[in-house]
Amino acid sequence: MTTQSNTIDKGITITSVLCCAAFIVATMISPEGVKGLFDTLFKFFINNFGWTYLLCVAAFVLFCFVMAFSRYGNIKLGKDDETPEFTLMAWFSMLFAAGMGIGLVFWGVAEPIYHFAGPPFAEPKTPQAAADAMRTVFFHWGLHPWACYAVVAMLLAYSHFRKGNPALLSYILKPLIGIDGVKGIIGKSIDTLAVVVTLFGVATSLGLGAMQVSTGLNKLYGIPNSTTVSIIIIVVVTVLYIISAVTGVSKGIKILSNINMVLAFGLMLLMLFIGPTIYILQTLLESLGNYFQNIVWLSFFMDTTGGVEKHAGYDWVGAWTVFYWAWWLTWAPFVGAFIARISRGRTIREFVLGALLAPTLLCAIWFSILGGSAISLELANGAVGIADATFKDVTTAIFVLFDNVPMGGLMSLLSMIIVSIFFVTSADSATYVVGMMSSGGSLDPKNGLKIFWGLLCSTIAAMLLVAGGLKAIQTVSFVVSFPFMILMVVMIIAFLRNIREEPGI
Repeated sequence: MTTQSNTIDKGITITSVLCCAAFIVATMISPEGVKGLFDTLFKFFINNFGWTYLLCVAAFVLFCFVMAFSRYGNIKLGKDDETPEFTLMAWFSMLFAAGMGIGLVFWGVAEPIYHFAGPPFAEPKTPQAAADAMRTVFFHWGLHPWACYAVVAMLLAYSHFRKGNPALLSYILKPLIGIDGVKGIIGKSIDTLAVVVTLFGVATSLGLGAMQVSTGLNKLYGIPNSTTVSIIIIVVVTVLYIISAVTGVSKGIKILSNINMVLAFGLMLLMLFIGPTIYILQTLLESLGNYFQNIVWLSFFMDTTGGVEKHAGYDWVGAWTVFYWAWWLTWAPFVGAFIARISRGRTIREFVLGALLAPTLLCAIWFSILGGSAISLELANGAVGIADATFKDVTTAIFVLFDNVPMGGLMSLLSMIIVSIFFVTSADSATYVVGMMSSGGSLDPKNGLKIFWGLLCSTIAAMLLVAGGLKAIQTVSFVVSFPFMILMVVMIIAFLRNIREEPGI
């Protein structure tokens, strides 16, 4: 296998830093101007290319399962005699913590309630709206996002662990553009794009996580829910994830991911038993069937006639499904690279089934317990106010649910701890991956480089909160996701050309 030199790639590093600095300065100077510009760009992509997001992401799901159940499924992401580096449980914990993290707690109650109180297909706050809401949530957090991650992870792991190339996305394209193209401006541009997309995608999530922890501290302890408090939270968590990052994947991320899986399961079990248990179990079973029965229709639904838009009062498909697919794609470079790092030695079939089915089922259980409990309370007694609170401030949704159940204070505290650890593991894995991308694909990037990228990522998040430009940078990420999505299609073509050369295939 090719040995990585662990030397910092100055070209990728400097270009990425300049891009980040330009966005930070522009957002600080004129946050509203930047927001308006990129909102316009985002709407342009949604209106003209929204269909390509649905088509490509559906194709990624199909590609993963075809690879798993085809003659290529027995090929290892590594040498034929290699065994997995991590146990199955540790592997699940790390890929789940890196892949969803903060979003699960942030949207666990909020999204089901949004679709229940403002549904695209049914009348608001009805049993039909409740069924549609859970089906939609399963769709948005199920096979499709995990397929985005799995495509990048599979291609990168195959290129690096089996073919001995450096762990860089650009080397996946070597069968198409040759080694000169990989080492030239095309390859550098690809790796720089991956670094920038990762930094902004993670920075936005850090901002969301900080706001939710701030809201929780306010509700539990009366601490002011302000930008200053959110920034202090970012500073504290930054110190924690830098400590975790320098200890390495086998220690820091692995230990924290395992701890958080235990805490998350504890929160789910607690809510399952003190909440509407039978309703939750029935919701899980029924919604899974509803999801799989309608997955093809949902994958290609564009609301061409505008019926849903008229019913909902806004472009529902663009605001939710296309929005989500673009958002998952901004996380694909770093989550994919991280999953590749921890998947060495697994067969393609084992990898696909583990990376798609297990997290999809776990997300379904999570949303059934939290979102199902909230919807049950709203159906039984709409006066509990979960929907109203969510529409006013999305960060309060989960805390308002806990206000209406026994031991709510304990669960609110537990949810903040889970968010904080997800905060650390997501930033930790992103710091590791960006360090890897900016040091020639080294699997052991220098601690100083990881600390630098961690500080830069947190600085972006903090300055966005100060400038009020978080949504503007989200939009930047969505726009950047389009060329990365096209790049993923090209990488699949290169991968297929490469894997056909396997002995015996």
